[in-house]
Amino acid sequence: MATKNVVIIGGMTLGAKVACRLKRLQPHWQVTLVEQQPDIAYASCGIPYFLAGDVPELQGLMTTSFHMVRSTNFFENAKDVRIKIRTVALAIDRQAKKVRVCYLDNAQEEELPYDFVVLATGSQPVSLAVPGAELSDVSAVSTLKEAREIRDRLSRGKITRVVVIGAGLQGCQLAAAASDLWGVETSLIETSPQVLPGLLDPPLARMVQQHLQERGVEILLQETIKEIRPGGADHALEVVTGGSRRATDLVLTALGSKPQTKLAEQAGLLVSPAHGIIVNQRLQTSDPEIYAGGGCAAQLHLITGKSVYFHEVSLAHRQGRVIGTNLAGGAALFPGIVGSFAGKMFDLAVAGTGLTLAAARQEGLEPVAALVVQQDHAHFYPQADLIYLQLVADRQTQRLLGAQGVSHNGDALVGRISSIAALLQQGASLADLANLEMASTPPFTTALDIVNAAANTAENMVAGYNQAITPEEFQRLFLEEAPDNLMVLDVRGAANAAPFVGYFKDRWLNIPQETLRHRFSEVPRDKRLILVCNAGLRSYEALRQLQTQGFTNAVGLQGGIASLKKAGLLTIT
Repeated sequence: MATKNVVIIGGMTLGAKVACRLKRLQPHWQVTLVEQQPDIAYASCGIPYFLAGDVPELQGLMTTSFHMVRSTNFFENAKDVRIKIRTVALAIDRQAKKVRVCYLDNAQEEELPYDFVVLATGSQPVSLAVPGAELSDVSAVSTLKEAREIRDRLSRGKITRVVVIGAGLQGCQLAAAASDLWGVETSLIETSPQVLPGLLDPPLARMVQQHLQERGVEILLQETIKEIRPGGADHALEVVTGGSRRATDLVLTALGSKPQTKLAEQAGLLVSPAHGIIVNQRLQTSDPEIYAGGGCAAQLHLITGKSVYFHEVSLAHRQGRVIGTNLAGGAALFPGIVGSFAGKMFDLAVAGTGLTLAAARQEGLEPVAALVVQQDHAHFYPQADLIYLQLVADRQTQRLLGAQGVSHNGDALVGRISSIAALLQQGASLADLANLEMASTPPFTTALDIVNAAANTAENMVAGYNQAITPEEFQRLFLEEAPDNLMVLDVRGAANAAPFVGYFKDRWLNIPQETLRHRFSEVPRDKRLILVCNAGLRSYEALRQLQTQGFTNAVGLQGGIASLKKAGLLTIT
C-alpha cells in the first residue's frame, strides 16, 4: 500500500488536529509532528482561568474530554503519530522536499523527508519594547511552565501586587485572575481610551471597565509604558508610565499576538507581514504541497473581503480538519471568518462577532448601532438576568455587520452571539435576524428573543422611527454639558423615577408612558428631550407618541437606565 510522509511543524491545536484527522483518513501514512516546547496540544486559552483558580489543576489544560493526557505516548500509541518534542524546525528545502530540524536536548540536526508539510507554527506574543522588558519578573504567560510558576508564587503569597500591560481580552482576563482568587492588588494599563479596544465599542467597553473596577482592579487608560525598573526592598519592579509609577512584584504583558511566519518566509512562500502566511480556500500556501492554518495564516474576513490576522482556538480546530481532509485527497474548503470571540472577567461574560461600529466606519460604510437590554429568559421565571447586546448593520443595505454583548449569564450570551455569527457568514440582513427562529421556553429565553428585538430596533432606527443616543452621548450632553434647554423625560413609574426627580429637580420630568397620551400638554415644546425608561422599550413607545403630536426635539436613550448603571455613568438609586 502506497504511503506518504507528512511533516507537521507545530504541536498545538492546529498541528494536533491535522495529525489526528489525517491518520483517521489515511492510517498507513507516516505523520511526524515537530514541536519546540516539551508540552503539546494543550489549551493555552485556559491559562487565565488556571491562574484564576477556575481550572484547579494545570493538567486539565493537557487532557482530552475523556481525561487522557495529550502526551507524546498518547499521540504515538493512540493516534500513531510520531512526536518530536523540544525540536526546532530550522528550514524547509522545497526542492529536496526535506525539513531540517534541530533537537534541543543534544543540538543534533536531522533532515526529515516529506511529501507534504503543514505549517502550524501559530502565533507569538507581541513583546514590550521598553527598557526593562527583559527582567525576570516580566512575563507574557504564554506557556504552561510560566503559568505553573506564576500560580505557585501567587498561592504562596509571594506576589502582592501585579501590573498587567494591555487591556485586550487576555489582559482583562489576567487582571481578573490575579485579583479574584488571590486578592492581589492589580493595575491594568492600556494606551487606548477604553478597555478591549477593537473588540467592543465604547458603550459595552465602559460596562466591562466598570465591572473590573467594582471588583478592585485599578484601570489606567491612555497611559504609555516608558520603562520597567528593578524595584526596592518591598517589591521587585517599578513600572514607569508617562504619568505615574507603580511598584509591583510581577508584570504581565498582554499586548496581543502576531503570526510566526519566519520559517515560511525563509522557504520563499507568500507571506503578509501583518496578517500571516497567504493561503487559498483549501489552506494551501503558494506551494501546493505546503499547507498552513490557525494563528500563523492570513484569514479572509467575509464582511470586508480583506486579509486579516485572527487568532482563536476554534479556528485552529476547524482549519485543522480542512487541512487533514485535503491532505488525504479530499476537497474541503474554508471560506473565511467573521471574527467571533468570547471571554470572562470575574463573573461577567463578554462576546462579539463581526465588525464594531468603529470598524464599520473605518471601512467606509454607513453603519447604525442598536443597543438593547433584555432579560435572558422570561421575566416571570426566577433568577432572570440581563443581556446587554449591541447590533451593528449597514444603514443603506441593512446587511448585518456585527454584534457584541456582555452578561453575567455567559452561556446565554455566547449562544446569541454565535447565532448572529452564523448569519454574518451568509451575508444576512436585519430582516433575516428579525425573523430568525429561536427555540423558546421561559427557563431559557423570552418569547421574543433579544436577537430578534435587536434587529427590530435597528430596523426602526434605519426607518427613522427610533431616534436615539448612546449612554456616552447622554453623559456628555446631560451630565457634562448640561445646557438649560435640555431635559430628561422619564416614562417609568413614579417610584422608579422619584430618586432622579429628587436629584435633578426640574431637569428631570416624570410622566409614565401609559399616561402620556393624556398629558401631552405637560411636555415642554421649547426643550430638547431625552426620553428614558429602564431598558429602552417604553421610551421608544413614548417617542413615537410624541412624534405623532409634532414633537421633533426628542430622542430616546439606548439601553435605558440599565445601560447607564451598568457602565457606571449614573449611580443614583
